Amino acid sequence: MKQVIKKLKPKKGVAHVLHIGFNIVLPALIYIFIRIDIVPLALALVLMSKWRMFAVKPRHWPANIRANGIDLLVGVSIVIFMANSGTQLWQLIWAGVYALWLLFIKPRSDVISVSAQALIGQFAGLTALLLSFGGAPSVWLVVGVWAIAYVSARHFLTSFDEPLSRLFAHIWAFNEAALAWILTHWLLFYGAIAQLTLLISIIGFSLATLYYLDETDKLSAFYRRQIIFIMLTIVTIVILLADWQDKTI
Repeated sequence: MKQVIKKLKPKKGVAHVLHIGFNIVLPALIYIFIRIDIVPLALALVLMSKWRMFAVKPRHWPANIRANGIDLLVGVSIVIFMANSGTQLWQLIWAGVYALWLLFIKPRSDVISVSAQALIGQFAGLTALLLSFGGAPSVWLVVGVWAIAYVSARHFLTSFDEPLSRLFAHIWAFNEAALAWILTHWLLFYGAIAQLTLLISIIGFSLATLYYLDETDKLSAFYRRQIIFIMLTIVTIVILLADWQDKTI
């Protein structure tokens, strides 16, 4: 049995080299298509790289899409960031970031790495969504925020033996969609990052930290109060210091 597993999941040899080579070539090809201004083809490359999601019976497609959702979020977001970069240097940097994701971040499966993947995917997805479609009707932005938050929460909870993972993911997505419904009417940006993205990231990181500490029996009353206090303080500062005048979309 061990020998079979090694053949199915080789960590050395030709298959391993080909896998690394593909993860290097993919960002390079995306960079080339962005440079020649064929953004749709760059997006298509990201989607085609996940062709194995559909190499099974259709009834398994939703589960496969959900399992690969974070990787798709990061890939599509990187393409959007590259397309919106004003210089060739920044496009090269984003290509390098994507290669780093594919080679070193995405393959890891420990709790901390999976949690980081979820937070990165959520932040990148929300940033790309609001950067590219910030002027869209609020209802579409709310749907987009809901989908990104749900996929991120489900990915985060995969590392824990949580029987209510689907319910928790729906609760998180619903709350962030409700926040989006309010804040997309006053969509403020700090550079390329929307205030909505910043607030969701702060709240998400804080709640994820509380959940992790609780699951690992490290959450004391002091830590809980400290994390909640810091979260509320940062959120309050972000809201109070924002310029709310003449920002209605």
